[in-house]
Amino acid sequence: MPEGDTVWQAARRLHEALAGKELTRSDFRVPKYATVDLTGRRVLSTIPRGKHLLTRFEGGLTLHTHLRMEGSWKVYGTGERWRGGPAHQIRAILAAADRTAVGYRLQVLELLRTTEEERVVGHLGPDLLGPDWDPERALDRLLRDPARPLGEALLDQRNLAGIGNIYKSELCFLLGVTPWLPVGALPADRAEKLPGLAQRLLEANRDRPVRRTTGLRHHDLFVYGRAPRPCLRCHTSVRVADQGDGSQDRPTYWCPTCQTGPAPAPGAPQRRRERRRERHRRTPT
Repeated sequence: MPEGDTVWQAARRLHEALAGKELTRSDFRVPKYATVDLTGRRVLSTIPRGKHLLTRFEGGLTLHTHLRMEGSWKVYGTGERWRGGPAHQIRAILAAADRTAVGYRLQVLELLRTTEEERVVGHLGPDLLGPDWDPERALDRLLRDPARPLGEALLDQRNLAGIGNIYKSELCFLLGVTPWLPVGALPADRAEKLPGLAQRLLEANRDRPVRRTTGLRHHDLFVYGRAPRPCLRCHTSVRVADQGDGSQDRPTYWCPTCQTGPAPAPGAPQRRRERRRERHRRTPT
């Protein structure tokens, strides 16, 4: 799933391509908005809010989109071939005279009044890359449920907005604790450090084409995606397991030597994957 820095980049691309320009074409390929035409309206701005994108138009309308796992916005010049995927995956087209923005595989697409934006993003915690960022408020929200595993608390966008599975794993490694450690068991000095560290990581990567957390040549990430390769610090094999209730794939990476705290029961990730495979076998095609 795209994380806060990726969404920030998508918002910047859309804003630079369309803001201040009049639409020469709009096409929403979802049943609810199939007859809506915004042609002739001027695009005011596109802003990110956590993992959400808000594109505002004159006349008080906002297009709310969310990339979820596989969505993307691509911007093309006049005459440029669209390369974001097959045509049947296109959910939205917004075109001005010289640029066309194409939304592929958008699982959330909603047109609403600009005055109603809080209805779709008002539940979010402080945005790590937004003007509302408040580390004290973010920490307070994280600590409200001290028994909750840290990894799950970091993914909860009501606590702080913008962290996904990659940053969850990397933050826990940098803090030296496993993602299964209860938030309340996080040492006070590391708890205080957490919001600022998370914000610095996302801010450092918002302008980079490749996300990096290590500062090391040839190694972009400390643990995410590295199992069963050796840890960059201690050379123990990095491990991976699913975290959560099993309803979504949440591969979580950690080093059992560098990170202290609970770990999942042996075999639990495999059991979850087997249950999912069994559900797929039983689902009619």
